[in-house]
Amino acid sequence: CKILRCNSEYVAATLHLRGPERGAAFCTALRSYSLCTRRTARTCRGDLAFHSAVHGIEDLMIQNNCSKEGPTAPPRPRPAAPNAAHGFESLDICDYERSFLYKHGRPPGFQHCAAFGDPHIRTFHDDFHTCRVEGSWPLLDNDYLFVQATSSPVAKGSNATVTSKLTIIFKNMKECIDQKVYQAELDNLPAAFQDGSTNGGARPGGSSLSIRELSPGRHVEIRAGYIGTTIAVRQAGRQLSFSIRAAEEVARAFTEEQDLQLCVGGCPHSQRMSRSPRGRGRVPAETARALCREMLPVEDVYFQSCVFDVVTSGDVNFTMAAHGALEDARLFLPDAEKLHIFQ
Repeated sequence: CKILRCNSEYVAATLHLRGPERGAAFCTALRSYSLCTRRTARTCRGDLAFHSAVHGIEDLMIQNNCSKEGPTAPPRPRPAAPNAAHGFESLDICDYERSFLYKHGRPPGFQHCAAFGDPHIRTFHDDFHTCRVEGSWPLLDNDYLFVQATSSPVAKGSNATVTSKLTIIFKNMKECIDQKVYQAELDNLPAAFQDGSTNGGARPGGSSLSIRELSPGRHVEIRAGYIGTTIAVRQAGRQLSFSIRAAEEVARAFTEEQDLQLCVGGCPHSQRMSRSPRGRGRVPAETARALCREMLPVEDVYFQSCVFDVVTSGDVNFTMAAHGALEDARLFLPDAEKLHIFQ
């Protein structure tokens, strides 16, 4: 009985689907799942998992208003019989989520980190710091990725800094990708890697790394399917922001020597700042609160960061920076309950 194969193909097909636009693709996956169970019906007749799957599919089709007639996805090619495990490895080694599911029987876990505004850092462990970090600091430094943020003062004579440059290096990986470097600076958010390419190169898994522009000059998304990672880079006003959804295994793949990573440990104690606006700001605190409340109705750390940035810089565009970071967190956080942090 091959019902477990049907189950894993359905899970793999629906892992990436989220949001209101998932409808048609979800129905296609359900019809494919149904077709797969029908093909196994003869050998699986007495199998409880088979009958559970059949009833589950019917319920999901009704709940999602899916018609039984319509397109299905082609079945995944079967690996060669003598060495089935090796066949799957060579087929899917550059699809991290599918490979992980095959090996462990469950989807991988994920972690989220962000750096935006002053900069404010949300670490993989949901700690939240506002940093003074002027110059270049590593956000990530592991076996797969190196991400460096360069900061400069938000305004002349200010202690506060903003990210003015981001360098992201996707390290060379076997048959998946050549090393690729992405670099963004203020007013220069390219929709390509430094070598002009938009994917991982000529290797068999080159398409598992891709870059696309979601808003010209304002929002770029980089998908690294071979390591189960998605990165968003944005510009709002005079600052850049960085957000990442990384597979846990990838986020933890570093040695003791790679200990300085703002996404892992937050900013060093000597570089942390209070988010309480002090002294004379460029915008009154109440004005900043009113502006931030329009974009961020929940008074969490994203709201506090917004107020701090608008008071410090006098730039209303910082409301967009905090709002963008919150939207990325909404998409990237594995646990929606942890979206808002209150301090």
